[in-house]
Order: sequence, then C-alpha cells, then structure tokens
Amino acid sequence: MRKSKVIMGVMAMAMVAALTACGTKATTETKTETTTANAANSSEITGDGVATKGQLVMVTNLEFPPFEYRENDQPTGIDVDIAKEVAKKMGLELKVDDIAFDSIIPELVSGKADISFAGMTVTEDRKQSVDFTQTYAKASQMIIVKNDSSIAGPDDLKNKRIGVQQGTTGDLFSSTVEGATIERYNKGMEAVQALVQGKVDAVVIDEQPAKVYVKEVQGTKVLDTVAKQDTEEYAAAVKKGNTALLNNVNKALDQMKADGTIDQIIAKYTAQ
Repeated sequence: MRKSKVIMGVMAMAMVAALTACGTKATTETKTETTTANAANSSEITGDGVATKGQLVMVTNLEFPPFEYRENDQPTGIDVDIAKEVAKKMGLELKVDDIAFDSIIPELVSGKADISFAGMTVTEDRKQSVDFTQTYAKASQMIIVKNDSSIAGPDDLKNKRIGVQQGTTGDLFSSTVEGATIERYNKGMEAVQALVQGKVDAVVIDEQPAKVYVKEVQGTKVLDTVAKQDTEEYAAAVKKGNTALLNNVNKALDQMKADGTIDQIIAKYTAQ
C-alpha cells in the first residue's frame, strides 16, 4: 500500500513539473514576442506630436548661412535640408517660418511652432525652456575683424565694441568680456556691416556663418584663434514635454546619421 502511494506521489509530482515547465515556456515565448513587437514599434517613425495634422511647422532665422538663408526667395541651407528629410520620414509637409532668432524659443513654448532647426547651440539655460534632440553638428565661436585690425585674439576684445547677433551664443560669450560694449543686431550680416562702417571693432559669431560673411564683405577676415575654446553642438528644439515629437525626430536623425545623409547635407554647403 505504501509502495503504491509512493508511486502515485511521484507521478503526481512529475505531472506538476511538466505543467510548470510548459507554463514557463509559454510565458517566455509570450514575453519574447512582446519584446520583439515593442522593438519593431520603437523604430517606427510617425507624424505624432505636431500641432497641425500633416504639417511640421519649423521656426528659424533665415539670416544664418550656410545653415539657413534665402535663395531665390526660398528657404535653404543645412538646417532646412535636414528638416525636410525629417519631415519626409515623418510623412509630413515642412512649413518654414522666418522670425527673429531671439523669438524662436517663445514661439516653441507658446505652441505656435512645432520645432526649430536654427543653428541653435544646446545650453543649460535653453534646456530650462525647451527640449533638445540629439545633436547633429558642431561649431565654434569665431572673431571677425577688419584686415588692418590690431585685434589678434580673444584677449584683445577687452574694452572693445563687439557686434553680435542678438540672442546667440556669440552674444552670451561677448557679454562676459571685460569692459566690452556689446552692440546687438537682428542679423549677423548687419553686425559685419557695422564693423566695416567702424561702428564696432569686432564681430563674434559661429564659424560657418563667419566664413560666409567674410567672403561676401571685402576688407574683413576671420581670426585663426577661436573666441572661446569650448566646442558647441547644434540640435533641434521642441516644446518642453512634447515627447512624441522629440522621439520621432530623434529616430529620423538616427537614420540620417547612419546612412550618411546628414554628412552629405553639411558637405553640400560647406565644401570649399
């Protein structure tokens, strides 16, 4: 009798073990399938996060070549081309609004625009107001002077009149120069023209626009020495908390970096 009970007990335990194993396998397979499905969904780019269905509204300042400017009265440049590709991947039409640089963040905060590609440097101060995508370009602050200027580097900017584009990192940097008088302009080119006219002694602005301006304005040059040592990084900005749009744009930028699209766009506008 005891022997029969033992045999029956062993068989019962074996059945439980087998059922448990089956249940574990089924659960594992379900989890694997769910994980795979989530992974597939996470790489999908959608048009979610925009205010107007079917449209990506971008604000920028079209006075910052080669990143954004007008050609034949149409927006063009590195940022415009990148934004077009992002919008295409999201299945949206890109609409570009040209506004003053220092009005860009307020437009995003108010919800009047979805995104800004504007040669905008990521800073801790700006992070308080907007969310930034991953970065897609690097920059340095450079000094433009007249060919006969005695200014040879950042140390010589002390007590000088410095022209800047209002609200830019060039503006922020110049504001820290000892004894300097800062003259702010809505357009970078206006600052360079003021330099030629003798209204300022130097202009501090991002590297690529600086190169464009000195090509267009005779009698000016870009100093070899950078205004400040820290390299800056550009990113697109969206309204703080708009996770849906931020994620979609980041996925698009990931793809564009991986397939070389961003490098090709930058080379198109900066090749000497």
